Amino acid sequence: MNDDIIEINLTQIFHALWHRLWAIILAAVIGGGALFSYAAFLITPLYEAEALMYVNNSSFSLGSTSFSISSSELTAAKTLVDTYIVILKTRSTLNEVIREAGLNYSYQELSEMIGSEPVNNTEIFSIKVTSSNPQEAELIANTIAEVLPNKIADIVDGSSVRVVDYAIIPAEKASPNITLFTAIGVLVGIVLACIIIIIREMMDTQIHSEDYLIQTYKLPVLAVIPNLFDSSDSGYYPAYQSNNGAKKG
Repeated sequence: MNDDIIEINLTQIFHALWHRLWAIILAAVIGGGALFSYAAFLITPLYEAEALMYVNNSSFSLGSTSFSISSSELTAAKTLVDTYIVILKTRSTLNEVIREAGLNYSYQELSEMIGSEPVNNTEIFSIKVTSSNPQEAELIANTIAEVLPNKIADIVDGSSVRVVDYAIIPAEKASPNITLFTAIGVLVGIVLACIIIIIREMMDTQIHSEDYLIQTYKLPVLAVIPNLFDSSDSGYYPAYQSNNGAKKG
């Protein structure tokens, strides 16, 4: 008995959503258009420039004789990556970058623009600079690549950093992702429209047809009050009108 009632309710909800499909589509268009406009015109686009640095733990050479680096030294180089990232974000390093690049940022502002992390768990780490100006992002990343090796050599004995790849001016925006914003807007519009339709359907206590009474409450229909103002062919109004006309004649 309970299973039948749940099935009927789900069917009614499905029909309600289907009959108001135009409203769901409209809500999706409005939601997608709103977030598209927000991402395209209101959010300041950001660009990301990246430089790659290699951690060299030690250098072994004696005349014409060279020594290979052991696996333990490579492991030590990987552990030094985290240390070098900390040195990169220090106030003295960033202040030197500000002076060399001629920037107007404070130490805190520049720190928030810079990100760094190891590349695939190797002894190479990346320096990513995010800015609203692509030329500025490239300038800061390459200035860091020039300043950081000397800074590390002064602090860490027997270790150094070499530039693997300098940054280039980014051609594409790193954020915002307009496609993602639009998709989220479409999804939010659809969900909100469906929720509103379902709530209205569940709160609707009106009896719209004889079939609704029979299917929902399993009750027979004993009588029907005709709608005298229904002008459809299946209604009672034409017959009522014709009978009155016949009486008047």
